[in-house]
Amino acid sequence: MAEFSEKRVHQQIRNFERAMDGFEADQPFSRYLTTFFKLNKQMGSSDRKAVSRLCYNYFRLGTAAPQLSQQRRLVLAEFLCEQESPLVVVLEPSYADKLQLSIRDKITFLESEGLFKLETLFPFTEHISRKVDLTAFLESQFIQPYLYIRVKRGKTNFVRAILDGSQIPYITIGEQTIALNNGTSLQRFDALDGIIEVQDLSSQRTLAYMEPGENESWWDTCAASGGKSLLLMDACPTVNLLVSDIRMSILRNLDERFDRAGIKHYRKKIIDLTKDTFQLLGSEKFDGVLLDAPCTGSGTWGRTPEMIRQFRADKIAEFNALQKNIASNVMGHVKVGKPLIYITCSIFRAENEDIVSYIADHFGFEIARMDYLEGYTQKADSMFVARLIKK
Repeated sequence: MAEFSEKRVHQQIRNFERAMDGFEADQPFSRYLTTFFKLNKQMGSSDRKAVSRLCYNYFRLGTAAPQLSQQRRLVLAEFLCEQESPLVVVLEPSYADKLQLSIRDKITFLESEGLFKLETLFPFTEHISRKVDLTAFLESQFIQPYLYIRVKRGKTNFVRAILDGSQIPYITIGEQTIALNNGTSLQRFDALDGIIEVQDLSSQRTLAYMEPGENESWWDTCAASGGKSLLLMDACPTVNLLVSDIRMSILRNLDERFDRAGIKHYRKKIIDLTKDTFQLLGSEKFDGVLLDAPCTGSGTWGRTPEMIRQFRADKIAEFNALQKNIASNVMGHVKVGKPLIYITCSIFRAENEDIVSYIADHFGFEIARMDYLEGYTQKADSMFVARLIKK
């Protein structure tokens, strides 16, 4: 471990406390932290990194160990999340020789001390699908996910050469996927513009459920910034694509990403999927429909761990109702014998299996396959994807 001073550790704790005290939980913590640093320009780069690490590690403790003080909970969080921690060495030196243990062994140790119970970390376990490995998912909350990028077909060696030349560590995952340490900045490499897209591993793996054909017509219903559409068009450039979302500002962002990727031929529409879509689309039907539905995002909370404490369980039912409403308006635009691809980044069964059953029971679809993409085993987001065929 690099040399450190006890005085420095206590200063970092004070900075952590100031940052936490000012957070109102009315915005993503990353956005708040950016503002916090702008208002505290006296903090150097190392101070900002330390505050960010301490805060995010603290959030990763979720709702566990509520009986302890904030500082004591911070010690436990640092112990669980880090293999080197000056804070642990200073405030709880008896833990120092255990910092290199696996997460499971650390949890076992803290549980034996009566300080921590893994099942108290995440207060929504009763809503999690039984297909999710609960222990593995909870343990993954203490691990920062990778930054994943998807590389344009045929450009992987080019991208790897740039990373190698700049001594940026990475892991190659398949033909087009590269994993980097979270926080890796690639913006300075102009040559990568339009060649790579930041896209989580599980999101990339949804392509296997699409199976697009040449010159088919597809509709990406909740396109947002276009990640799934870019994935689809990279795999099958001849697809005739319609993208839609509820706001033009979102579609403008999509336009910029498509332009960088060299995609010119597509249609776009502003469509409120909670209302009758036939008013805008008429009787148009598609060879494939992507429904990347609005959801709780519970499978991504490894990236936004503050959500564990901010989220309310009653929101699950609200999303379930919204997803059913959207599904009922989209189903009529799928051709017979063709697929609807239903996707969420949630691990809650009410947003996944329950919605797929609703679609199958009420709209004449057959479930071809449905799976949880277990990002919690791969330092990635966890997602749900189903392929349903219109009968």
